[in-house]
Amino acid sequence: MKVFPRGVCSLLLLVLGGLSMNAAAEGEAPYSGSVGQNYPKEVFFGDTHLHTRNSADAWSMGNLNLTPGDAYRFAQGSPVLAHNGMQVQLRRPLDFLVVSDHAEYLGAFYRFNVNDSLITKTDVGRQWQTYVEEGDLAKFFGAFVNSMRNPEEDPALPAAVRQTVWSGVAKTADRHNKPGVFTAFSGYEWTSMISGNNLHRVVVFKDDADKVSQMIPFSGQDSLDPRDLWQALANYETATGGEVLSIAHNGNLSNGMMFPDETVGGSPIDEAYASLRARFETVYEVTQVKGDGEAHPVLSPDDEFADFENWDWDNIGRTQKKEDWMLPQEYARGALKRGLRFEDELGVNPFKIGLIGSTDGHNSISTPEEDNFFGKFPESEPGPARLENAMALDRLWQNSLLVASGYAAVWAKENTRAAIFDAIKRREVYATTGSRIKVRFFSGWEFDETDIHRPAMLDIAYGTGVPMGGDLSKAKRGQVPKFLVIAAMDADGARLDRIQIIKGWMDKAGKLQEKVYDVAWSDDRKLDKRTGKLPAVGNTVDVENATYLNTIGAPQLSTYWEDPDFDRAERAFYYARVLEIPTPRWTTYDSAYFNVELQDDVPSSIQDRAYTSPIWYTP
Repeated sequence: MKVFPRGVCSLLLLVLGGLSMNAAAEGEAPYSGSVGQNYPKEVFFGDTHLHTRNSADAWSMGNLNLTPGDAYRFAQGSPVLAHNGMQVQLRRPLDFLVVSDHAEYLGAFYRFNVNDSLITKTDVGRQWQTYVEEGDLAKFFGAFVNSMRNPEEDPALPAAVRQTVWSGVAKTADRHNKPGVFTAFSGYEWTSMISGNNLHRVVVFKDDADKVSQMIPFSGQDSLDPRDLWQALANYETATGGEVLSIAHNGNLSNGMMFPDETVGGSPIDEAYASLRARFETVYEVTQVKGDGEAHPVLSPDDEFADFENWDWDNIGRTQKKEDWMLPQEYARGALKRGLRFEDELGVNPFKIGLIGSTDGHNSISTPEEDNFFGKFPESEPGPARLENAMALDRLWQNSLLVASGYAAVWAKENTRAAIFDAIKRREVYATTGSRIKVRFFSGWEFDETDIHRPAMLDIAYGTGVPMGGDLSKAKRGQVPKFLVIAAMDADGARLDRIQIIKGWMDKAGKLQEKVYDVAWSDDRKLDKRTGKLPAVGNTVDVENATYLNTIGAPQLSTYWEDPDFDRAERAFYYARVLEIPTPRWTTYDSAYFNVELQDDVPSSIQDRAYTSPIWYTP
């Protein structure tokens, strides 16, 4: 375990910030050490999942005014007027944003409400008008829900109408895209909810509007089967020469359907399914408003941090209670382990996923940080009532249970569509639950313990190893994988508690295993020789005043680590988890600001964290 002393802090910041120097002794290196380096040197923080008034559910919840343009402007630092009447502005703008409104009735509820003839003169619009005139608003609002449950009951809008709306969405993204400064992606959400179980995906395009608008979004009204979505994305790439990805989210509300053993049609997962999914789903949204999906205490009883913001009582439709058998097919760590078995059987890993976070906000306002959380829905925006609002029983959650998460962090060469999209595609990304922690994670066969201190560490790491999201090839006899991991605190946030490496593997008997290793930590703590656990870092949170002190923890942590339990015959993956010291949860900030009593079932403090994408070893 290594904690950086003050004398080398500047070195770590150079590595995390991307500045690396080649020593002249290493060959005929140019005077400027950065010449010829061809790896990403910058990390960009963004949100790949945000809804505006164009989403039928967002509009139904009260987002009547804020447009995709407002969302892009807000993400870049401009103030907007929120639904609660407050003016809100980010203190730190985002680097990129995907406005991902639902494809089902995209923009139609808002347009219908303002009597736009594009909608009102269609058969769908006339049927909605009948519902309104008869006072049957349940059928009107229920049209969106049926579109992702029983699409045959509420037909889609005409293709020409959908094309017009979608072209406008893509052009809006282009107008706000500023290469090198801010990246605005075209995207949408494919919304499938079979038997109340969540199978939602965000679809993200690399391309400009001229390509994106050539094909209308494939929606849940076209099919509720993700295989059909992936095939539609393949058709888009073939027809346009463009590129597109699908990002699944909220497996914790899928009741076992997100990372399944069988297709929605009931047939076993085969090579065709695995190949198509692996092609288009390179990353997974592991943390967002509806719970954190990295790990679960039932699946990982020895992991003391597996109980972070779990939502585990039922599915998204509230139609079926949660059962333990569902959990391995819902949480990222379970999916990563099960992917090893599929790869062994099929030759393809359908669950080879990198990890990102995003917000899934429905108020056009992306604010994933605990001390800057402006809610995810109009009715959850700040005010003294939002902690007291238990919501009606037909709602999915109470306001106080909403999760502030999260960020998608991307290591890319520049802030452009192409660079960020390519990084997501190769999985050189990580998730945070709301902090802008900086993390780098590498593995290789040739690293040694001095490499973590070298000014040319990035040259070595990329030159002889692989970054997060990468693959290690077959080990030679006697070799073990070696890891370099470095992390720096959010400059505007809390210090770091520890770095952990989580390993999952399939043993010789075919059993899936996991282990959590503490590899670097702050302060003068030692592992317990009996339990192998690290003592808690402590807690400086002042609940009454919603403050904390950075008198514990470390500003930076790093280490070189070798897997002590490596078997070169066993498939495995590794990812890093970086934890901050405890800080007030957003509900604690609200409690202090509005003088509202905290609920007993809501924690007063949490430990925000980052999850890197894994590195896989395949024998």
